[in-house]
Amino acid sequence: MLLVRQLFGASANSWARALIIFVLAWVALVYVFVVKLTSTQGQQAAGESELNARRISQALQLLEHTRQRNEELKQLIDELMSDQLDKQSALKLVQRLENDALNPKMAADAVGPEPEAMFESAPADLRGWNNVAEAVAAGNDLIEAEHGEFGGIGGEPSLEYEFTRRRIQTNIGEIWNFFSSELGKVRKAVAGGHANAADLEESINQVLLQGAEHKRSLLSDMERLRQSDGYEAWRHKEARDLSDLVQRRLHHLQNPSDCQNARKLVCKLNKGCGYGCQLHHVVYCFIVAYATERTLILKSRGWRYHKGGWEEVFQPVSNSCHDAGTANTYNWPGKPNTQVLVLPIIDSLMPRPPYLPLAVPEDLAPRLKRLHGDPIVWWVGQFLKYLLRPQAPTRDFLVAGMRNLGWERPIVGVHVRRTDKVGTEAACHSVEEYMTHVEDYYRTLEVNGSSVVRRIFLASDDAQVIEEARRKYPQYHIIGDPEVARMASVSTRYTDTALNGIILDIHLLSMSDHLVCTFSSQVCRVAYEIMQTLYPDAAYRFKSLDDIYYYGGQNAHNRRVVIAHKPRTHEDLQLRVGDLVSVAGNHWDGNSKGKNTRTNQGGLFPSFKVEEKVDTAKLPLYSGV
Repeated sequence: MLLVRQLFGASANSWARALIIFVLAWVALVYVFVVKLTSTQGQQAAGESELNARRISQALQLLEHTRQRNEELKQLIDELMSDQLDKQSALKLVQRLENDALNPKMAADAVGPEPEAMFESAPADLRGWNNVAEAVAAGNDLIEAEHGEFGGIGGEPSLEYEFTRRRIQTNIGEIWNFFSSELGKVRKAVAGGHANAADLEESINQVLLQGAEHKRSLLSDMERLRQSDGYEAWRHKEARDLSDLVQRRLHHLQNPSDCQNARKLVCKLNKGCGYGCQLHHVVYCFIVAYATERTLILKSRGWRYHKGGWEEVFQPVSNSCHDAGTANTYNWPGKPNTQVLVLPIIDSLMPRPPYLPLAVPEDLAPRLKRLHGDPIVWWVGQFLKYLLRPQAPTRDFLVAGMRNLGWERPIVGVHVRRTDKVGTEAACHSVEEYMTHVEDYYRTLEVNGSSVVRRIFLASDDAQVIEEARRKYPQYHIIGDPEVARMASVSTRYTDTALNGIILDIHLLSMSDHLVCTFSSQVCRVAYEIMQTLYPDAAYRFKSLDDIYYYGGQNAHNRRVVIAHKPRTHEDLQLRVGDLVSVAGNHWDGNSKGKNTRTNQGGLFPSFKVEEKVDTAKLPLYSGV
């Protein structure tokens, strides 16, 4: 390599040395190609033609790349002979030739990545081979490697890379939850007990403040890692392709060629609960319809929110099949040849099939686990995406609502649930509790010294909450409609005006950059589920003040133990690596609550010692769609 770096030290022989480097690079690339073709002769015939075709295609691209280098080299020689070439330009070309000789992957990248490019998973340390033989040997290993620990095929990240990235992000939050909780307890214990209690309290406050700043810095670095890892274009494309696939399947299911003889599943919209609960009821019906290959028939006339029915607010769930017809109807579970099946609410469903949430389709699971941090939320979001296609008046109302409120980004969506749910289904949380997490989000955005306008979209079923927030936090630009909040109260919520208000609230919450709410609220969970359809992976764009994400009536939520745990107190679980823990909730202090399915004991355990177990179910493949 020293010879290469001194290539233009003697101008008389520069063209000859450059030609030698070109020939070495060309021979190395061709030799790699020939060795790989001849090494396949003793293998089984099945699949060989396709593999060889890919290798030939890749080799032809490399040869074309080499041809381009040849043209550049000819031009270099001509200019050398006429003394028209400046030394800097010549050195740049030699460096490119040197890199091609030492790193076939870079040559492959120069011709553009292919979906299954054979050189795409090259390790970063393949530079600096001592000779052409080492380069060829490394090239052989490179072509054989279809997966690396943190590499993928054709420019796609491996499951391990995506999983590790998400795990780091989750555990950054968990370790902060732990330290902030423990130091907070110490601060309260010593606040007035000793002469130097004030000094000690101040010291602990500083630990909390600096710890929070450190956490924000780490989260900011994680975001930079995501943006710079080279996979962002893949994430967007994969999210779009997966969503398009599911939407095509749902359209196919809902528009059978022969409605009269099609198998159908009847779902009654008027479940005795609020808007968010009813949406989840319809999604559950739709999941069962998808799993049983039955066209969903949504019975919505006399809907308590809008007497005219679903179709006057959102587009019909089918363009061609709107009723159950004249066939006899049977209650769940029926028989495989039952044409029309009526589904009960999820709480009364017996027997319970394995494809209920939190399961995702087996055929989509490998792609979903790689793309998304919480596949079930993505899966539910796809059904909401299909169901909530607005009619023209609804769409115009949403556009006008955003314009009138002055919607801009960045913005944090905050949903404060009060009235009938507080004290029965959920605890009351002060405005200050929500704003703590809003403040933390904006400080993370500004950790590198930038400054942004701090906006909040505030939705609630209590109009006083909006007025209180504006009074206490004048430094924030808070948008929200107190009239919508008043209409969401128990006495007036089942009206057309209230329906428009809740639709607008959920729409704007879902479009926020970050969501602060309580997952005990179905409105909050619906907004979070819709949010997943707007980003490749929005699994971490939330802070819940109470529950973890769940789906009402779901099957068990299991996590797998990856780090053993010995109990520290009588409340702790004993965990072995590989144990499954049925999770009941997260205390947001570094610990979660659950039951070890091996020992059948319940208790607390450190959240970072487990990982999510994604449940799958074998569902129809909808071939040809």
